[in-house]
Amino acid sequence: MKGNENSEKGFKTQIKLLDDERVDYLVADESMKIIQSDSVFSFSLDAVLLAHFANIPIKKGKILDLCSGNGAVPLFLSRRTNAHITGVEIQERLNDMAKRSVRLNKLAEQITFVHGDLKEMKPVLGHSSFDVITCNPPYFRSPAKTEHNRNEYFTIARHEVLCTLEDVVKACKLHVKPGGKVSIVHRPGRLVDMITLFRKYNLEPKRLRFVYPKEGREANTMLIEAVRDGKTDLKLLPPLIIYNENDSYTKEAGDIIYG
Repeated sequence: MKGNENSEKGFKTQIKLLDDERVDYLVADESMKIIQSDSVFSFSLDAVLLAHFANIPIKKGKILDLCSGNGAVPLFLSRRTNAHITGVEIQERLNDMAKRSVRLNKLAEQITFVHGDLKEMKPVLGHSSFDVITCNPPYFRSPAKTEHNRNEYFTIARHEVLCTLEDVVKACKLHVKPGGKVSIVHRPGRLVDMITLFRKYNLEPKRLRFVYPKEGREANTMLIEAVRDGKTDLKLLPPLIIYNENDSYTKEAGDIIYG
């Protein structure tokens, strides 16, 4: 949701924006803001769905968000919990955008962003340190260089160029506590890969929900939760349909997006 021009000028006096950046409202009540850029990164519906799907502690605990982008998921999560949230993002520009959004929302005491590679975070984050981990990783296997997006930011965010799905799952296992939860949003076509890797790293799938653009269409998104060292007991949740036939949001989708 985009802020108006006057508001954006006001934000610029508080937090420096680069020429191609803007300040958008993160939620319908305009109580939270986020720095975005069409040429670098803007969060998608997947971030909203992941932040809503994840089971998180309400009052205390530690949450880790991997592949944080411009920080949308941690910002959304902060509306549901008082727990401390750490975000990890490998692209320095996006990490900087996330940090400035935290300052805009006066959430520096609750949210911390780390610039770095999720494969190399053990010295920084420790081992088995987090109650919950969320991740909106790159969805697509790395294509040939000739097929990469001309925009490097988009290529890294969308393709497994700097981390694979296995890298993500391995990092989740490393940093989540025994009995802790891991929630990931991905494409349904990677479901078998996801479950295989979860089992490989002792993360037992517990909840799975498919998201459909409209009734009667194929699912285009999946939300999955696993528990470290958990017992076998996978629950298939009711489908989530985003749009009615007239392209308006369904009641449930609208409640998630605007609620």
